[in-house]
Amino acid sequence: MGRTLAIANQKGGVGKTTTAVNLSAALAQSRRRVLLVDMDPQGNATVGSGVVRDNLELSVYDALLDPAAAAAAVVRRESGHHILPARDDLAGAQVELLDMDEQRYFRLREVLRAAGEYDYVLVDCPPSLNILTVNALAAAHGVLIPVQCEYYSLEGLAALTRTIDRIRDSLNKSLVIEGMLRTMHDTRNALSREVSEQVARYFGDKVYRTIVPRNVRLAEAPGHGMPVLAYDMHSSGATAYLALAGEILRKENRA
Repeated sequence: MGRTLAIANQKGGVGKTTTAVNLSAALAQSRRRVLLVDMDPQGNATVGSGVVRDNLELSVYDALLDPAAAAAAVVRRESGHHILPARDDLAGAQVELLDMDEQRYFRLREVLRAAGEYDYVLVDCPPSLNILTVNALAAAHGVLIPVQCEYYSLEGLAALTRTIDRIRDSLNKSLVIEGMLRTMHDTRNALSREVSEQVARYFGDKVYRTIVPRNVRLAEAPGHGMPVLAYDMHSSGATAYLALAGEILRKENRA
């Protein structure tokens, strides 16, 4: 198993799922074996990857209940990445996991071991701190945090970093903040520029140089069930996620 990154933010609407889908496709284009795990019961990463949820025989729900089902539940996409998809029943897994023993927080870790060998595993987390998110953070090496370039996004960052600290202290001593990704950036908007600069000043080298712009093609792509790299390779959104993948891969080579 390679590096596992949880893509998380307790605030919704910050570009978390957009990042999960498009970074998966961008890393796969760089000839890495990539698994995207949809841990959000809304299943947006599944739909955005072009998977019809009603047609699924197995999903991440089945794998969480029985990790031996993980490999059979994985679906390969034309964009090159694989996905462990989610159906509506994933919401019920929260209750069933709570009824398990002390290993309930490490169930996803078992699933990933059984899913196969990948260079990168990206986990799209729910926009809340529940047992599914805790499983993702307990299984991850690092957390990639999308930060929308708006004022209210800054308010949620302190709570998220405290959550990561608690998980590190109790469940996953090696967990780190992999990086902050500024999303939905509008260069014409003074507030957007100001928030971007504040994030860079406060978090320093934890902030990726890549900034994801507001981009119509990026917003349209999920409706067509494909990453923006497949929908419009020449869009500014596609360029941004290719640049982000490049940053991550360069960091890997330096390690």
